[in-house]
Amino acid sequence: MPDNATPLPFEIIAPAEWPAPAVFNSPHSGCDFPAEFLRQSRLPLARLRKSEDCFVDELFLSCTAFGAPMLRARAPRSYIDLNREPYELDPRMFSGELPGYANTGSPRVAGGLGTIPRIVSEGEDIYRGRIDFAEARKRIDRVYIPYHRTLTALSEAVLAKAGEVLLIDCHSMPASATSHLTPPGMGRVDAVLGDRFGHSCAPEISQLVEDRLRRHGLRVVRNKPYAGGFITQNHGAPHRGRHALQIEINRSLYMDETSLEKTPAFQEICDILADLNKTLLGFLEERMLPRQLAAE
Repeated sequence: MPDNATPLPFEIIAPAEWPAPAVFNSPHSGCDFPAEFLRQSRLPLARLRKSEDCFVDELFLSCTAFGAPMLRARAPRSYIDLNREPYELDPRMFSGELPGYANTGSPRVAGGLGTIPRIVSEGEDIYRGRIDFAEARKRIDRVYIPYHRTLTALSEAVLAKAGEVLLIDCHSMPASATSHLTPPGMGRVDAVLGDRFGHSCAPEISQLVEDRLRRHGLRVVRNKPYAGGFITQNHGAPHRGRHALQIEINRSLYMDETSLEKTPAFQEICDILADLNKTLLGFLEERMLPRQLAAE
């Protein structure tokens, strides 16, 4: 929430010991808004939060009870999007020219959703006018780069100990995001698993997650419309023992998308994901035990 002091941009929540060969990551659930950013924005706080993956960190936080750490953002997505390239920037936002190393031509930039977003998810412009590139560089230096260094360090620590590591990238999606995937009257999509069409994660891991969620009655699809973003793409290399899976949970399952408040079903979804985390992490420990023994 707004504060006159500069809030911490992220935090690690970890058990005393990390026996599970996995790291959980919540890059879009942050809601600590710097006061300076609120002054720069033309939108009220409630509308800035429309881009937020509300409560996703809480939904998956049971991972720590089963031996896996979580890295979660505290800086909001409307301030800086941590699931982008470091300099994926929209030139329409900035006064003066951007440096040559900026990626100004990606589809995300064209849609206004680069590293420094131009719009919130409902299409409203965030800023009153153009901002200086120095502002973008400050956010990238102070938030983005330390965040990604920390995420890499967590994954490397697990990889060194276990021989393999799974990164679970935790997200939520608007109920409307998948409406085109189901015929009228066929119900909603409850979860989307993104494994870059099988390139970022071993198929048996993706299959276990899908099967476990379906066991609880959730409707699950893979890679449509979310195949996994920058984080999944860059941390997923199964041939090198690095697996990454993005999980998108339908917000209407657990919250009111208008008021951004939890519904009574919130705890039920937490319980479902706790069962998933327990089952998944137990499976990973058994799968990766031979590698650990070989390294000893």
